[in-house]
Amino acid sequence: MTYHAKVISGGKIVLPAELRRELGIKDGDSLVIDRDECGGLIVKTYAQVIKEGQRKFRAMAGDDYTVDTFLQEKRADWGEN
Repeated sequence: MTYHAKVISGGKIVLPAELRRELGIKDGDSLVIDRDECGGLIVKTYAQVIKEGQRKFRAMAGDDYTVDTFLQEKRADWGEN
């Protein structure tokens, strides 16, 4: 679905209420704004950014790589058992 937003005084963007409800965006939430390869804007919630980072890390590390595995590796690096 396509939404329209308005830029108001001070460069503030007013997101449509329906979109805010769909995405769970509440007053005071912070959003991450990036540019795509065509110069457009990409707006994401922090939760979306975290999920993307987790997905990328999981793809690099593998599904069986856990916090415990990481801690074991670090302890070995530090000379701990």
